[in-house]
Amino acid sequence: MSKVQRSYICGDCGSATLKWQGQCPACGAWNSLEPSVGSPASGASRTGWGGEGKAERLVDVAMETIDRRTTGIRELDRVLGGGLVLGSVTLLGGDPGIGKSTLLLQACVDPSGAMLYVSGEESMRQIAIRAERLGIDPAAVTVYSATQVEDIIALAEKNRPACVVIDSVQTVYTDQIPSAPGSVSQLRECTARLVRMAKVSGISVILVGHVTKEGQIAGPRVLEHMVDTVLYFEAEAGSRYRILRTVKNRFGAANELGIFLMTESGMREVRNPSAIFLSPRDEPILGSVVTAIHQGSRPLLVEVQALTDRSGAGPPRRVAVGLDQNRLALLLAALHRHGGIRAHEEDVFLNVVGGVKIVETSADLAVLIATVSSITDAPVPRSVVIFGEVGLAGEIRPVPYGEERLREAAKLGFTHAIAPRANLPKRPIDGLTLVGVRSLGEALQAMNALL
Repeated sequence: MSKVQRSYICGDCGSATLKWQGQCPACGAWNSLEPSVGSPASGASRTGWGGEGKAERLVDVAMETIDRRTTGIRELDRVLGGGLVLGSVTLLGGDPGIGKSTLLLQACVDPSGAMLYVSGEESMRQIAIRAERLGIDPAAVTVYSATQVEDIIALAEKNRPACVVIDSVQTVYTDQIPSAPGSVSQLRECTARLVRMAKVSGISVILVGHVTKEGQIAGPRVLEHMVDTVLYFEAEAGSRYRILRTVKNRFGAANELGIFLMTESGMREVRNPSAIFLSPRDEPILGSVVTAIHQGSRPLLVEVQALTDRSGAGPPRRVAVGLDQNRLALLLAALHRHGGIRAHEEDVFLNVVGGVKIVETSADLAVLIATVSSITDAPVPRSVVIFGEVGLAGEIRPVPYGEERLREAAKLGFTHAIAPRANLPKRPIDGLTLVGVRSLGEALQAMNALL
């Protein structure tokens, strides 16, 4: 009889210790250790993906093209890197009620039965009612209600679907682990078995994960390391738009965005996402500037808004929504030193419209121009797009994919662009007047010339 070993597993990083401690010794998180009871690993676990242990030279490994299967939803295929890779494991997280199950049920519409939807939270009757509400043909969806991982794997090996959707991984359990479903040990073991099944059989697996109040996928962070792709469903409170973001992708670009609109008939793709992030008004708005960012493989035009107000008692406030707050403080210092505009006595509030989070530096120049517009009460024309990285010496540095950003602006009807001089294309872009700048002073002069 195998000896049962008791240990404690951190819910944040997944590391194990033999005794309970208030603080995890690996990641430093407090009160994150949970009891776990495990048994020695099976032979399949010790030999990789269920085969005999064998080392090979990399030159002897057979190279094959990556086979992908389309989901029928273009925006979902985009964030996946072009479709589902055979044998891949994808983890999808998001707030309750944001539309995870709705999107995946729409992706499982396949008359050939190649897509299998496994629900551990809803009965098959409940799924049928939701499919009827969404207008989905019930004959084109194959569903199964189960929570035991052995039953799910056995059905997948029998039916051999191209993809298995499991909603959700927190409800799946195995009898070999004496703990409740959703515990750290259950999540690790069940996910490991599903990953093993996917790699051996070539069946793609999509796992739906719950999120914590901090917006992270519940369970150990090692869960995200075990899978091939991690997607997050995001939305602003009260908004009908949903943003599907790629956090990790072994087969495509990270930080890719897919935009959806939640309707009564399910998720609808947004073909022109730049339009939803821009204000429909034509008149100039004080402290508002349109900038071009690049997410994954697509350029996006977003609106950056700045509001300045005379600070009262105490130090001035710096609040940024959608941008790093430390970055804002750095840019304001560069504006004072190299632009001659003081913001030391002003409260500065910055917002990126539409709930977009800018993680690159291409919006630096737009942030400063929007701040100057608010301080000087000089609105920026709506026909101007501005982007560029601002250095500490006041220089305007080039950013990647500059020409793609400019062409996206021209496609949406913008007539003027202020951009780093190094990003100007060799050939002019029809309908777009380009102004290349090399310093913050030149950018402010170019902006004054357009007012």
